[in-house]
Amino acid sequence: MKLSIVATLYCSAPYIREFYQRSTAVARELAGEDYEIVLVNDASPDDSLALAVQLTEQDAHLVVVDLSRNFGHHKAMMAGLEHSQGDLIFLIDSDLEEEPEYLQGFAQQMQHEACDVVYGVQAKRKGGRFEQWSGRWFYRFFRLLTGLSLPENVVTARLMTRRYVDALLLHREREVFMAGLWHITGFDQRPQLVCKHSTSETTYTLGRKLSLLVNSVTAFSNAPLVGIFYIGVSISMLALLYIAYLVAHWAFFARPLSGWTSVMASIWLLGGMVISFIGVVGIYLSKIFSETKQRPYTIVRQVHAKRQE
Repeated sequence: MKLSIVATLYCSAPYIREFYQRSTAVARELAGEDYEIVLVNDASPDDSLALAVQLTEQDAHLVVVDLSRNFGHHKAMMAGLEHSQGDLIFLIDSDLEEEPEYLQGFAQQMQHEACDVVYGVQAKRKGGRFEQWSGRWFYRFFRLLTGLSLPENVVTARLMTRRYVDALLLHREREVFMAGLWHITGFDQRPQLVCKHSTSETTYTLGRKLSLLVNSVTAFSNAPLVGIFYIGVSISMLALLYIAYLVAHWAFFARPLSGWTSVMASIWLLGGMVISFIGVVGIYLSKIFSETKQRPYTIVRQVHAKRQE
């Protein structure tokens, strides 16, 4: 098969039919009849699944992968890539904020530059000031804590070769951070500027962004653990210097120091740091716990497709 278009469904009912029509049109221009469209239903609470299954009854090119529950956007994308069969795989969101027509420009660039991946980058990040600010600082913190320089303002849309996707699927961790996996998989990856539209409110709240930052950093770096070690050493050195000062004060001045406030402040400070450090170690231990159980990161309830006659 020449081409696979992969997208996930979550609250996608208003966009499915138009996405299907536009994706079908661009796929036929590029691959004739040698293509497939793979839609992964991530337990969407609306009638996205019913609408998608209805479309499979009309078109044998369409495959709907229904997950047993909500596993999250990134894991759903990996499930879609696993079910794709094309030599070229076009991954994109189905909410039409990213245009299916990107595929034409991506394919031209891939052919011209002989690369393995062409991915979309926003010329300017969509959303309000807070969304732009939080997105910018996310990449800065990630770069600072992991040493990985991820391209900023990337979108989901990307065209990939089969050998790249096969390599990407070799990553079997249960805590999936797609932008990091895209980057560390390597190969020749080239950006292309795109304009991302705003068709709906983002589902990435501040809490989800903070959770994503913690998950991505702890999945790709041991810097927090190393930082804890150096902070502990620094505090120990300061404590030794302060003890030496107290001994000298007792030996030469022979009168006790008043310092109840400073002692209590130190206790609260060190107590808070110890609790936070234990929390960081706990995050890493929870990841080890999750990985050692080797649970599948997605479970497919059913695959819907029209039977070939």
